Amino acid sequence: MKLKAFAKINLFLDILGKLENGYHSLFMVMQSIDLYDEVEVEKAPSGIKLTVSDRDIPLGGKNTAYKAAKIFFADTGIDGGAVISIKKNIPKEAGLAGGSADAAAVIRALNSLYGAGLSVPEMCRMGLKVGSDVPFCIVGGTCLAQNTGGILSPLVELRDCTVVLAKPDRGVSTRWAYEQADAVHLYHPDRLKILDCCEKGDVDGIYKYAGNVFEQIVEVPERVDIKRIMRENGCRLCQMSGSGPTVFGIFENDDDADKAARAVKKICDEVYVTGLQSKGSQEA
Repeated sequence: MKLKAFAKINLFLDILGKLENGYHSLFMVMQSIDLYDEVEVEKAPSGIKLTVSDRDIPLGGKNTAYKAAKIFFADTGIDGGAVISIKKNIPKEAGLAGGSADAAAVIRALNSLYGAGLSVPEMCRMGLKVGSDVPFCIVGGTCLAQNTGGILSPLVELRDCTVVLAKPDRGVSTRWAYEQADAVHLYHPDRLKILDCCEKGDVDGIYKYAGNVFEQIVEVPERVDIKRIMRENGCRLCQMSGSGPTVFGIFENDDDADKAARAVKKICDEVYVTGLQSKGSQEA
């Protein structure tokens, strides 16, 4: 089974606090985008074999796709295995949930291949054991994600637009970013206002009240110039996604998006022009 595993951006990301179990309670408005990894999963008699096109990405127990397969077989009690092949297009350590998207696609594929009959909520609970973004990557579209990522509420979809992604030449460890967040006093964007705008489908309000607390923590030297270029070319919203370092711009005009992408490429090697997606993954 071949799947497209879609990346995400955060229209809103706030850290509410640290829980007793060491995880963080979050409030996030998340959006799937049409940049995807290609995930192929085959049934096997036993064991889990994983190959990834990017040799810098770890295999085995440290890989989210491998973890997802291991948890699937453990939780369902199914006696079987999987051969997983991933072609990476989503940059790693970019704040775009590439690893989570791969894990979500593996759970969906195995559920289908083995006829496990898991519902979406059951797959999400399984995915939450892998990572906080995995449940959203199973559902996809436009969602409010709360607590550790397991509480998902569908939101009114954004109107059609073009997204420009600019990833500086560095990665950000999510674990490190959360450790920094615990050590500083954060200014919290207005959750009530953006939630009200989301309920009404007020896209202009969503753009107005969007925010990401990690911009207060994660230093990305190119971010100021990337944002300036995108705003000069007519973006409606420009901010960092996840724990960074990728900065995205939302454009309602394709020509403006293309101009911004060309200009940003002068200071940032990895630039992608993509659109929105209503799913977390789909068959290729």
